[in-house]
Amino acid sequence: MASPPITELTDRARDIFRLVVEDYLASGQPVGSKALAQHGAVNLSPASIRSVLSELEQLGLLAAPHTSAGRMPTESGLRMFVDGIMQVAEPTQHERAAIEKQLSAPGPIEAALEKTSSILSDISGAAGMVMVPKREPTLAQMRLVPLDNTRALAVLVGEDGHVENRVLELGEGITSSAMQEAGNYITAQLAGRTLAEAANAMRGEIKSGKSALDEISARLVEAGIAVWSEDSSQRPVLIVRGQAKLLDDTALEDIERVRSLLDDLENKQSVAQLLERAREADSARIFIGAENRLFALSGSSVIASPYRDREGKVVGVVGVIGPTRLNYARVVPMVDFTARSLGKRIGKTG
Repeated sequence: MASPPITELTDRARDIFRLVVEDYLASGQPVGSKALAQHGAVNLSPASIRSVLSELEQLGLLAAPHTSAGRMPTESGLRMFVDGIMQVAEPTQHERAAIEKQLSAPGPIEAALEKTSSILSDISGAAGMVMVPKREPTLAQMRLVPLDNTRALAVLVGEDGHVENRVLELGEGITSSAMQEAGNYITAQLAGRTLAEAANAMRGEIKSGKSALDEISARLVEAGIAVWSEDSSQRPVLIVRGQAKLLDDTALEDIERVRSLLDDLENKQSVAQLLERAREADSARIFIGAENRLFALSGSSVIASPYRDREGKVVGVVGVIGPTRLNYARVVPMVDFTARSLGKRIGKTG
């Protein structure tokens, strides 16, 4: 059932609807007529309130769980609330300063991305998500360290100081000197380039015979290129933190929904595709429940906002995911502010 425009509700119905949604988002529990009558903001008897609640239910804006006489907003009702009634609570000066301080700390950009997802989790009480910029870091050095007779450790260092390790399966007959020669050659080619750029240059030189590498060292170089190229293409583009916060007291009453949500979060590629839909937005976008197919079963909400580099180009998306009873009025502006703060941090290192 399509919900009516907010302008078609009477003032009385709109006030009661707003109170039901706000109380539900605060408590996670259905709201009854007696509680609304005691609220003080509605000068109506419980019987009159029950009549209005019934009308709102017939309009598809509220629902009555079988375990309670109270009402809770439907997904259509939540959509009407966030689009037409909700008044956002802008971050305080203290909150803004705390976020900017965390994100401005020196260190590799990966650390800032990790911090961002944790900050968003803390803000929302749910899980924080950051979609990593789709750009390769500029590389500085690769070393090959022998592990045993058939394996070596490839250590890749970015110009921002970030270090990653991968194990190479090399077969027998590889000497330490061959590894050193290959590592020196790769490092010389990496300077100021991304992995893809360096790989193209190295393959071209080796194929043309200009590299001055012997056959074993050339094989090592090719193995190093292959493992890092494959890893780069398969690496998740999404950082998720705070999943444990989804397991609160109310979640235990609906453990199947939470299990479904956690399963959805394991599929990072699908979550990243959902966040892509927020890339062209000017500010935060809100996806509620079955509005997106990915979270139709778990009945979850996503609040996401794009972040930009110093040229104003969108390079990624930040957001939170949790139950539909997220505190939208508080979380939406915080997600927007965090996105802007991360953009400033990206700009300093871009």
